[in-house]
Amino acid sequence: MQKTFLLVLLMVGLAGCASSKAPRVPFGSFVQTPVAADDKAIADDVVKKLAALYPPAKTRFNLQHATPDAFGTSVVAALRAKGYALAEVKQGARAAAPAAGEQALAYVIDQPLDAGLYRVTLLVNSQTLSRVYQSSGGAVAPAGAWVRKE
Repeated sequence: MQKTFLLVLLMVGLAGCASSKAPRVPFGSFVQTPVAADDKAIADDVVKKLAALYPPAKTRFNLQHATPDAFGTSVVAALRAKGYALAEVKQGARAAAPAAGEQALAYVIDQPLDAGLYRVTLLVNSQTLSRVYQSSGGAVAPAGAWVRKE
């Protein structure tokens, strides 16, 4: 009886340790066949929204993942052109914790329904911004408004 009690107590303790670790959320581009022109247009719109919420030349973003994809490269270039300071992450390295005054920034771009739609989700600190884009006739346009979750 005492062995069973100790075994159950040990199992409960191990389960508590295992569940306290937050799962790793994948970030980046999950578009199967990216189109460079679409990536550039969406990146420009993303930076336009960030500029409306976070003033350029006064905001420093700390990227939380590497940006090897075309969309990430476009976002980084557009942010720098707009006047933002960026702390980037090298491929295979872990992101540093944001310093005082820095904003943690991550993104996910994917195609949830079909090849003609893109969904962009930005994570800035604990806030989430999302928008859907539609690609048709060689051009990409927003398919809805920005959704902001605080």
